Amino acid sequence: MKNQVAWIDNIHELSVIGDVKKLLGQNHYPTIYWEAKEIYIQTKVEQVIDEKMIKIRFHEELPMGENLYLHWGDTKIPIFPGSIVRTNWFDEKYANLDTELGAICDRLQTTFSVWAPTAVSVDLILNDQIYPLKKHERGIWKFLIEGDWHGYPYEFQITVNGQTRCVNDPYAKSMLPNSEKGIIVDLSRTKQLSGETNSRPKMEHLQDSIIYELHVRDATIHKDSGVKSKGKFIGLTEKNTKTENNFTTALSYIKELGVTHVQLLPINDFARVDELHPDGSYNWGYDPLYFQAPEGSYSIFPEDPIARINECKLMIETFHQEDLSVILDVVYNHVFIMEESTFEKMVPGYYFRYHPDRTLSNGTGVGNDFASERKMARKFILDTVDFWLREYQVDGFRFDLLGSLDIDTMTQIAERCKKESTPIMLLGEGWDLPTALTTHQKATNTNSHMLKDIHFFNDFFRDTIKGSLFHHDDTGFINGDGHFKERLPHLLSGCVLEEFGIPFVSEVSQTINYVECHDNHTLWDRLLLTNPRATELDRKKMHQLATGLTLLSQGVPFLHAGQEWYRTKQGVENSYIAKDEINQLDWGKRELETENIRFVKQLISLRKKYEVFRLKTKNEIRRRFYVLETPKPVIGITLLGDEADFSVYANPTKKSYTLQLPSPGQWKIAVTNIKKKEYSLIIGEYASIDPYELMVVQKSRKKIGRMVEANFIGNAEK
Repeated sequence: MKNQVAWIDNIHELSVIGDVKKLLGQNHYPTIYWEAKEIYIQTKVEQVIDEKMIKIRFHEELPMGENLYLHWGDTKIPIFPGSIVRTNWFDEKYANLDTELGAICDRLQTTFSVWAPTAVSVDLILNDQIYPLKKHERGIWKFLIEGDWHGYPYEFQITVNGQTRCVNDPYAKSMLPNSEKGIIVDLSRTKQLSGETNSRPKMEHLQDSIIYELHVRDATIHKDSGVKSKGKFIGLTEKNTKTENNFTTALSYIKELGVTHVQLLPINDFARVDELHPDGSYNWGYDPLYFQAPEGSYSIFPEDPIARINECKLMIETFHQEDLSVILDVVYNHVFIMEESTFEKMVPGYYFRYHPDRTLSNGTGVGNDFASERKMARKFILDTVDFWLREYQVDGFRFDLLGSLDIDTMTQIAERCKKESTPIMLLGEGWDLPTALTTHQKATNTNSHMLKDIHFFNDFFRDTIKGSLFHHDDTGFINGDGHFKERLPHLLSGCVLEEFGIPFVSEVSQTINYVECHDNHTLWDRLLLTNPRATELDRKKMHQLATGLTLLSQGVPFLHAGQEWYRTKQGVENSYIAKDEINQLDWGKRELETENIRFVKQLISLRKKYEVFRLKTKNEIRRRFYVLETPKPVIGITLLGDEADFSVYANPTKKSYTLQLPSPGQWKIAVTNIKKKEYSLIIGEYASIDPYELMVVQKSRKKIGRMVEANFIGNAEK
């Protein structure tokens, strides 16, 4: 019978696929033969599953990485490691957490280390020569070659489970164009980011963060970006770039906006874009190939593997010089195509998650789930985080589909990040995905009490403000006449005060508040769907309410690049491989919306100046945060600060209302989206709020006659 094979399922069991009737009819015991040592291990039939499968038991532990055969009469069946690679026994016996894997290079020699415990042989292919690696304990294969090999391409040839295939090193630090081969890199000969001049921006507490999500290519590809190296790492190092009409763009614009962190969509090597001809295709970056190598299409010299490293480092260094921290969006939950991945080729069946029935887990929805809970899979993630921290000096990580990773892995990542001298931002999508992990193992927001160093995207905030993401005609507070107003106190307080609702996270420092990101419709496109009959001016005011509440709520605010000028993707909901015309930041539109940009700058400036907008603990919020009585659709809160008290009001309707302020006295309008009311004074205890107005009023706690400077916010845009 063709395609007969036996799979090792655990240390005492084989699943034999073959002609069961013929096998059982032979007058012989099934015997395992290890050719290398010529030993025999007799077995017995344990269970007949059907006409094509028998399970048999054996007593001895079988070696991995050897040519094994099952002899049954005149039938010879190859034996390969099967689901045993996913057992705790396998991890305990073969996981090697201490060895530094990959190609470790200096001017004198390069050491290659590969973890492949089930492989029969591993060879290095270098400079058209083949060098066999030597097998060491716990599944490690090694080879040392003398000489200076910096910049040379390499790959491995691995024989495992009856197949011999060429495979790239998952630890490769750079690649040939389009991921053809890995590159040996002496990192000491790449751009160095150590020393005072290149140190990370100083930040005392992550609660002071304001995150701005950016795609490298989107940021500068527009024809009027004023950037020379459009769509490249280097494009984001160019300073003082402007449109033809003299409006700032790119790095200079982001610096002026006042955010603290730039979160970059994946910049490691990904699929679907021809790195030598990138203009013909586009990708957000969520099709990961090699996790420690920068993406070649973002380099001005994609054919030079060292150039992409230096250009990426220069980009990060330049952000740091502008006092902007850098968060990397990382995709450790899946790979582009599992069957073609280096992980599957090196140790088949190990690195990916399976259900008990041996079907692939697909909680990510893209065909595979990376098994972060397994020791060597976890080691790879931890090694990669460590690498980007050390070599590129990044300031944080945004974990794509975080809920499909396990708690222990995220805990160890957090502990590693605490070793840095400045706080490292860790955030992610804590959705509960149907991956093959138990609920208590998943790194979800419902388990946030076990992950207090991790921040979670608050989809409850998002859907309350603008309507459910999954129903295009659903409305929320800002576009539904105050719909869900009862949720607003809970959201504005950081989702931690039990009296206002069920906590989304354990601590206020864990919530990431947002209404728009790269996924799904932009807020502006959403408003066109939910409020088609509204005037453009009314939609803009709704938009201002949403962005304003994001920036004024407790927790960490998150903005999508271009949100501050009503970014549109022309109605395209999922633009992950759409054209530049859909995804690019339109710097021409930036020119047209200077008033709203100024409004967002004012909100950012207010938040950064007064700590009461970024409280650190539940107790501080209980002491300083109060909900005000307001007309039914209007939400109002007051914040008791040390220098001043603030009241925040949002009116999500076309009507005007009279408000009773928390106390009589002299109140200054600190921020409003109604320009004619800016910086005016309110004497007494009553004020009016206009249709779709967001208003922040401020009352000084200083002695009478010493008013807080009237223009501290007005100067923010200068």
